[in-house]
Amino acid sequence: MAGSFTMYSTPWCGYCHRLKSQLAREGIEFDMVDIEQQPDAVAIVEQANNGNQTVPTLVYSDGTAQTNPSLAQVKEKLAALA
Repeated sequence: MAGSFTMYSTPWCGYCHRLKSQLAREGIEFDMVDIEQQPDAVAIVEQANNGNQTVPTLVYSDGTAQTNPSLAQVKEKLAALA
């Protein structure tokens, strides 16, 4: 399931760190984009969040997005994509 979603985050986001470590424990692979290092990615986050730069924002291979999801919500979405 590698690359099934991209997580948009920042280095200082506690919610991002928590979700990343939960995903790592579960062996769930994903792509990660630091919106502070890739400013063009800010537009993707804003589009998914009604103009807000809220992270973590996950964008899935089907084009849908989740903002600050729980591990259970991510697993549920990945199961639906499989």
